Amino acid sequence: MKKIWLNRWFSVAYHYVNLIRGNEDGKQFVFYGTHPNIDHVSLSACDFKETEPEVEGEEYIRFCLDFCKRNGIDLFIPRLHMELIAHHLDRFEEIGTRVMVCGNIELLESMMNKEKFYLSLEGKGVVDIPEYRVVNTAEGFADAYRELSQSGSRVCFKPTESEGGMGFRIIKEGSGDPLKELYGWVTLETTFDEAYRTLSSVERFDDLMVMEMLEDEEYSIDCLADAEGRLLTAIPRRKSEGRVYHLEQSGELLALSNRIAENCRIPYAFNIQVKYNKGVPKLLEINPRMSGGLYITCLSGVNIPYLAVQAAFGEECRPPEPEFGIKASYVEQAVRLDRFSPESGTPQL
Repeated sequence: MKKIWLNRWFSVAYHYVNLIRGNEDGKQFVFYGTHPNIDHVSLSACDFKETEPEVEGEEYIRFCLDFCKRNGIDLFIPRLHMELIAHHLDRFEEIGTRVMVCGNIELLESMMNKEKFYLSLEGKGVVDIPEYRVVNTAEGFADAYRELSQSGSRVCFKPTESEGGMGFRIIKEGSGDPLKELYGWVTLETTFDEAYRTLSSVERFDDLMVMEMLEDEEYSIDCLADAEGRLLTAIPRRKSEGRVYHLEQSGELLALSNRIAENCRIPYAFNIQVKYNKGVPKLLEINPRMSGGLYITCLSGVNIPYLAVQAAFGEECRPPEPEFGIKASYVEQAVRLDRFSPESGTPQL
């Protein structure tokens, strides 16, 4: 049986492991998981789990290589430190471990930095890019806000290097009612004055991308490619109200996915995020890994995690035609961890 290791993934890796384990070919795998928190729910889907050290750089690479050698890992699916690991693929190959990561270092690094990636795509006719400015001073932030808001757009901002929605804020007009807001829901909105005051507290800050607010439908397109980056399937997932998603067949978005795949050649599983503004789909970002909502997309009948594993092992994978027109949601699920002693708080085997 092939051995697969996932390092410090999000909790949704629980679903990835079970999707790969429940593959339609009946192939059996042994799963290893590591995380600094031994009780992280992603580990409960694995056959073996271990506490991961919180180290970086060469020390982390040595930990990974040792883990693979100790456990005879056949395939390593990293989430943490993907760029670092990609720089050392030859060292994993030497010990017989395949790594499911984009090996094009320049491409991978650009996808991790929104400004670099936008610049790499501009003018190529691949995908529309939002209007944006990159700033690292309060005055630069103020200038960018003025320029973008004068065009009639609402404005938002986000760090050029961040994951998911971390650091994303929408600049709202007016000051609002602070007391009412204190008693209301926590939102992603802030005023220009609040943001400017905070950014003015330092001389320079890490790069922020100030950009036009895209007001219309948001899509997350889960993609599967072979090891050479040839696109095999793309499934658009539209975010609706609350936790509701729609798996939709969109010729426009499938064509967009094909253009990105042909231009970038991203292997295995990756995710394209776009948002419409005035009828035009504009790129938010591309995640060169399995997305957080991929398990919802797999309701289409396409087991992308398993097919990506096949591609990583160099096997031929033929995804079925996805089923579209599906409305889906999700609920919390109780997952049993180890038994523990109430007196000592220690796990009981």
